[in-house]
Amino acid sequence: MSAAERSNETRDVTLVEAVNMALHRAMEDDENVVVLGEDIATNGGVFRATVGLKEAFGFKRVMDTPLAENLIAGTAIGMATQGLRPVAEFQFMGFIYAGMEQIVSHAARMRNRTRGRLHCPLVFRAPFGGGIHAPEHHSESTEALFAHIPGLRVVIPSSPQRAYGLLLAAIRNPDPVIFLEPKRIYRAVTQNVEDNGEALPLDTCFTLREGDDVTLITWGACVMETLQAADKLAEQGVSCEVIDVATVSPLDRETLLCSVAKTGRAVIIHEACRNGGVGAEVAASIAEAAFLDLQAPVVRVTGYDTVMPYYRNEQYYLPQVEDIVTAVEQVIAL
Repeated sequence: MSAAERSNETRDVTLVEAVNMALHRAMEDDENVVVLGEDIATNGGVFRATVGLKEAFGFKRVMDTPLAENLIAGTAIGMATQGLRPVAEFQFMGFIYAGMEQIVSHAARMRNRTRGRLHCPLVFRAPFGGGIHAPEHHSESTEALFAHIPGLRVVIPSSPQRAYGLLLAAIRNPDPVIFLEPKRIYRAVTQNVEDNGEALPLDTCFTLREGDDVTLITWGACVMETLQAADKLAEQGVSCEVIDVATVSPLDRETLLCSVAKTGRAVIIHEACRNGGVGAEVAASIAEAAFLDLQAPVVRVTGYDTVMPYYRNEQYYLPQVEDIVTAVEQVIAL
């Protein structure tokens, strides 16, 4: 399909299809955008997120790499400092650690190290999280590792519309972005997405549902269970405000604090383990700036401080709708 034919096309797409749509749009709009990673060109990626890109833009802009994450990260950084806008894919988040030295020591620090002479307009994409019956290093949620690093943005979409808009924003951003795609909801739902090239704002929370009694703060795949829990609680007369953090670093604290000031209660839901998670930073921010607004302690509903179990037990690890409902009932009772 030509660029003219794709322009402003509207389709019902899944989250992974929205990622593909955004990549097509970004590459059509800017010839400096290139894509690289393992099996992303000829095979279209392990989750088919890059299918059709090589046919549309050629092997010079859509490149299969060796099985070498350190090489992928380093090559992308070199490309970015020399005027390209690479989008590099790690097949799973559990494989990203081999590239962390490049990401943390070079991509995140390039602008500061060169006093602004060089910068890194690049995106590192990685499917992450559990729920697809994969081994433990294919199912991790370690976004907090990158949220701790100055110079990196960490963005996590939770729907096809936000995947499209946020990925376009990440690609156009002048500094490095870690773009984590919750594979548990890659194909869970479809949404009507217009391929209009319009980006969504980074560094901003999205209020998905307004309420008065409690603020539910979440991101990624857990948005699905959180909205379901809000529906159940509404049947009990509990009005939940649901906030999708979307950019976990830097945090949009203003939106979170304004919501907590209104509701007086906060429950934080995330799939990652509890200890040192992004939820702890959110809770600390609320305690520092909205303590006098709280009518009950902040509660977290999270994964466990253990390695993600194999598929027979992964549902015991992942936060469930009932866990969220129970947590809200506890804070409402106080």
